[in-house]
Parts: sequence; C-alpha cells; structure tokens
Amino acid sequence: MSNVGRRVSKAIEQVPRAAYLPPGQRRRAAADQPLPIGDGSRCSQPSTVVRMLELLDPRQGMRVLDVGSGSGWTAALLAHLVGPKGLVVGVEVIARLVRSSRKALTAEGVSNAQIHLATGGVLGVPDLAPFDRVLVSAMAAHLPKVLVDQLADGGRIVIPVAGRMMIVDRTADSLAERVEGHYRFVPLRGN
Repeated sequence: MSNVGRRVSKAIEQVPRAAYLPPGQRRRAAADQPLPIGDGSRCSQPSTVVRMLELLDPRQGMRVLDVGSGSGWTAALLAHLVGPKGLVVGVEVIARLVRSSRKALTAEGVSNAQIHLATGGVLGVPDLAPFDRVLVSAMAAHLPKVLVDQLADGGRIVIPVAGRMMIVDRTADSLAERVEGHYRFVPLRGN
C-alpha cells in the first residue's frame, strides 16, 4: 500500500461515516454503497471516497476546496488528512445539508473545516482561492475552468466528468490531465 493509501485508510478508520449521516441511515454506515442524505443527495460509497482521496493526495498543511460537500463526511476526512495547520472549505448548494454538516463537524470536534452555502451562479469559492487541492463530488458535463482557476500553482483537482474520474494537475503554464475509471454521481449544479 502506498503512503497516501495508508494515510487515507487511517482517516477512514478515524472519521466515522455514521456521524455525518441522517439518523435513519446510520445503521448502514459500514455498507459500501451510496446512502441517501435527503434532497436527492447521497453520501458517496466509501470505496469511491477512498479512491478519490488517494487520487487527490491531500497533505498536511494544504488548503482544500470540497465542492458538493453534502453530509460533511468528505470535509471531515480531508480535515483529518491536512491536519490542524491545513484548511478545508466545503461548498454545498442545499441549505439544509450545510446546516446538518456544520452541526456534525462541530459535534465531532473538527475545527479546520468550514462549510459554505453556495452562492447562486458561482462554482466553488473563488474569494478564498487559491487552493492546493479541489475535490468535486458531483458529475460535471465538462471540466469547469472556474474551478481550475481556483487551483494554486502545483495544485490538483479530482472531478467526475461525463462518467469518468478526471485528475488535473496545474503548473504555472500548463495542465496535465488524465482520466481513470467509470463513476456515477449526482449532477454538478452550475456547470
């Protein structure tokens, strides 16, 4: 297992999915399947989250944007991975999920993650950019330039695009793109 794989496995062990699920879904937290969290949204299945986090490779002290933060579980996992000197900024379009994820993060003592209600017509949180990593948990029709623009030099975005997982690394003058595997997500709004 790679170093990033070990770090992600440790985060999965230490950040309980159940704490971020609606009460009626908590008994199913260990199931490797997406679970409904209300308003047509789902908490992604753990194996998909693990793979996305491995591809993202968040490290200590990084600033990470979590687009489509949903239940807050991925924000909590990212917060664990970037440590106390890092910051996770989640953004979600559904106000009820913003409230419940904030409540769960507070209850779990996660202080280095914040969840924002998405601003209409704005993808991501450009006012707080740049970010070292961007994780998108909703399916885009194409790679959103506005999210790539929120990446710092040397940054990486992991995003499902048209059924494939896309990994994009940004340098000062270029983008390196690759795709991996087939995935299904709810549609990315504002894309």
